[in-house]
Amino acid sequence: MSHNTYGHLFRVTTWGESHGPSIGCVIDGCPPGIGLTTEDIQPWLDRRKPGTSRFVTQRREDDEVSILSGVFEDDEIRRLHGGPVTTGTPISLLIQNTDQRSRDYQDIRELYRPGHADFTYDRKYGLRDYRGGGRSSARETASRVAAGAVARKVLGPSIRLRAAVIQLGPHRINRDNWNWETCESNPFWCPDASAAPLWEEYLDSIRKKGSSCGAIIEAVADGVPPGWGAPIYGKLDADLASAFMSINAVKGVEIGAGFEAAALSGEDNADEMRMSGGDVRFLSNNNGGILGGISTGQPIVVRMAVKPTSSILTPRQTVTASGAETDIRTRGRHDPCVGVRAAPVAEAMLAAVLADHKLRHTGQTGR
Repeated sequence: MSHNTYGHLFRVTTWGESHGPSIGCVIDGCPPGIGLTTEDIQPWLDRRKPGTSRFVTQRREDDEVSILSGVFEDDEIRRLHGGPVTTGTPISLLIQNTDQRSRDYQDIRELYRPGHADFTYDRKYGLRDYRGGGRSSARETASRVAAGAVARKVLGPSIRLRAAVIQLGPHRINRDNWNWETCESNPFWCPDASAAPLWEEYLDSIRKKGSSCGAIIEAVADGVPPGWGAPIYGKLDADLASAFMSINAVKGVEIGAGFEAAALSGEDNADEMRMSGGDVRFLSNNNGGILGGISTGQPIVVRMAVKPTSSILTPRQTVTASGAETDIRTRGRHDPCVGVRAAPVAEAMLAAVLADHKLRHTGQTGR
């Protein structure tokens, strides 16, 4: 299997399977001299890990990260930086899998789950890891979150990355109630305090039925300076769309107003400009902080649609690997909505793409 790497100068390769002994990533291109410890990475993994509420899979993983390479520390570095720093060589991160229950999947080892990658993996490679889906599992995203933590260090404290779930199934938030702090006080990353209790009732009913639902996640980057990205084939929004679409279960991505822009007039969609204190000030942000593939200095806004979890208890029609028609019920521990834990993943992919473009911009312009 190829194509496990993304990025150009800040390059991330993820490895491992859902029910293997461990997962992890290798980060190539991280500049030297950046302070990095497990304490810089672990809090982001804790936000994504399973088993944190009844609304996510009850698989219990601590997701404790280990740094295997790419950092160095001695007395002088400890004096100057207070701890280890990156060396500029590949950074290898390891996360142990400790709570696999592969026996849950014995009944479906010859069956294809509708909506899952079982069929396509089998047709492409002639075999598949039926234990949780292997590389097609949402478990792979833990490696992305770990890499995203390193990307945040490359970006520095002036750039702030946040994500929220703005729709659960058919239920949308009221954007007038948006409060980022509310995301930390409910299990859904919901920024609307009035929507969270309704979502709780809805997802409880979905979970008890043995079904699932989808979600829409919005990620925002504040503090990105103008000029990142390149025209035509190096567009910042193109790389963001590719990165977000690479997340398992994501079926749609939009930037700024996205598909809603098709219903706007040219007058309404235009992000008009005025001067303010010697800088350009935009009066709206329908283009999501990117024009011509290059950042404008406005907040970068990306949304992704996550489909309903494919592993459900409701019987569905399918076929076996040998071509027999049958029905399937997927037992085991699954997220009733995988989108609930996708906000930290969206932040991580946003961080990785922006870190890559920061380095590419510096390499091309010298600033």
